[in-house]
Parts: sequence; C-alpha cells; structure tokens
Amino acid sequence: MRNGPPFKKVVAVLLPAEKELRAVLARFADARFRHDLQPTGYSSRELEDVSYALCAMTGTQSVDQALVAADALLERLRADRAAATTTTQTLAA
Repeated sequence: MRNGPPFKKVVAVLLPAEKELRAVLARFADARFRHDLQPTGYSSRELEDVSYALCAMTGTQSVDQALVAADALLERLRADRAAATTTTQTLAA
C-alpha cells in the first residue's frame, strides 16, 4: 500500500498554431453570419462543420466554450510575444 500523495495524471495537450486558430475563427464568423442572414441546408452544414473544427481545436464541447478558450489562447500568445519582445530588447541593451 502506498503512503504518498495520490497519483496525478498528466495530460499533454497540443495547442493550435495562432494562424490556424485565427483562420478557423474567421471561418466560423463568416459561416455564422451567412447562416443568420439566410439559413439554408448548406449554411447549416457549413456552420456545423466549422463549429466542430473550432471545438476540436480548443478541446471544448460547445461553441460558447470554444470561443472563450480561443480568446484566452490568443491572449496568452499575445502576452508570450510581448514578453519575448521585452526580453529581446533587454538583452540587446
């Protein structure tokens, strides 16, 4: 019998590249706009497909969750870029 803390499961998550995430967000916005403007069977399938891609890319189960996760990820990438720029400027000085 083990007398230590319980085993913690580590899960590796692949983060989407910023360019691909932005492209899927743009496709989602376009599909949503087109479907809201004039709903058809095609626009419904297109919105469903891009919604699935967005959820898969962000590891979420709903579009609302995916949009929140995408915003958080883009903010994290922006902050990482800003920190890298600051570090580079500091090293150059």
